[in-house]
Amino acid sequence: MSKPREPGPEQHQEAQGAKRASARPQAPLAFQLTGATVSRRAADRLRSGQVWVYASEIESVAWLNNGAEAAPALMPVADARGILLGTALYSPSSQIALRMVARDLLDQGGWLKLLDARLRRAIARRKPLLTAENDACRLCFSEADELPGVIADKYGSLVVLQFLTKGLLSAGVRETCVRVLREELAGEAMAAIVERPDPRIREIEGLPAAETEPLWRNKSAPSADLRVRFHLNGLVFHFDANAGQKTGAFLDQRANYAATLEWARQMGATGRALDVFCYQGGFALHLAQACGRVTGVDASLPSLEVAERNLAANRNRMSAEVEWIEGDAFAVLRDWSDAGEKFDAIVLDPPAFAKTKRAVEGALRGYKELNLRALKMVRPGGLLVTCSCSHHVGWAELEGAVASAAADAQRRVRLRERRGAAPDHPVILTLPETEYLKCLVLEIE
Repeated sequence: MSKPREPGPEQHQEAQGAKRASARPQAPLAFQLTGATVSRRAADRLRSGQVWVYASEIESVAWLNNGAEAAPALMPVADARGILLGTALYSPSSQIALRMVARDLLDQGGWLKLLDARLRRAIARRKPLLTAENDACRLCFSEADELPGVIADKYGSLVVLQFLTKGLLSAGVRETCVRVLREELAGEAMAAIVERPDPRIREIEGLPAAETEPLWRNKSAPSADLRVRFHLNGLVFHFDANAGQKTGAFLDQRANYAATLEWARQMGATGRALDVFCYQGGFALHLAQACGRVTGVDASLPSLEVAERNLAANRNRMSAEVEWIEGDAFAVLRDWSDAGEKFDAIVLDPPAFAKTKRAVEGALRGYKELNLRALKMVRPGGLLVTCSCSHHVGWAELEGAVASAAADAQRRVRLRERRGAAPDHPVILTLPETEYLKCLVLEIE
């Protein structure tokens, strides 16, 4: 729509209108055939460095063949004036409908070249982190590596791929990822590359089930190699590609595992330790290298069975008594704190309590309750490591919940360190969603 005409003679008005029309940025021909128009708010956010557009922010969308089943994987994106904002992966059934991959117009061939280059850069950033003592890491972290929806995790000789948006589900994307991974990890003893979507994300995004067969397998590797051993900070862990929460171990906590061990030693918190929401024993097994007795609590029996296997594989590195308890963390902490149990070190590593903004208030109540119970059980001079992986709960809110718990427990709490995710999970300043993991190291007086 042209701007209102200026007052004046008709000829002057027509000349001015023609001049304005010629000066206005024109949408490319491809966008006239297919594309999405987004709201001003979404356009402003994209220009500031964000890469997501929610379904509610799309003003119009069109492609040559109408019908959700014919929706293209790539879609040009423009603002209400028709000015091109870039190219996005399109997911018609997702709340995050558009994920920007470029600031210019891309076709499928251009996108696959970009995918190739960005995935190589992502792997190159992680190669210095891979050693004999740490042969597992996140090779590609979605938006943080400019590849929205692409996750690649390495567990020893196995690589697990996740495609978290419908726009990635194509043979070209899979073939490009497999080729790049094989070439970039050629020096590694690779057994297989498998695709394993997160069940929750698959449901939200409306994705089909992935193939159970590996995308690539080393012909000399037996099928049992889908169950592998990998190393974090020198400790041995087990991973089964056909099972497990998310895609396996929580690689984002690797540096925090090591830091917790060092803080326990430094503070002399080497007696009795408790790991709550222990999953497969990450914090517990690290603390078992310094503490005399360690207890891990989790509601998942299969996770605790893997934790026991991990313990057996590392027995030569620890002499601690280690026990695993299946149970609800809130109930266990309530009962034990009421009974007067005491620990030198406690770790709280709960799942995300706030998956949406609306859930934050309830999440903060949960964090306060957990920390209140833990604070009642930490001996004076002891260590409390408390974590949150809820993006919607910020640092100030988490610290506020812990401070409120400290006041109720009448304990003085000294903050020794704030920590985030391991370096293979980088934070992008213009993408606050990439800073999701928060870890507080606290000394309890």
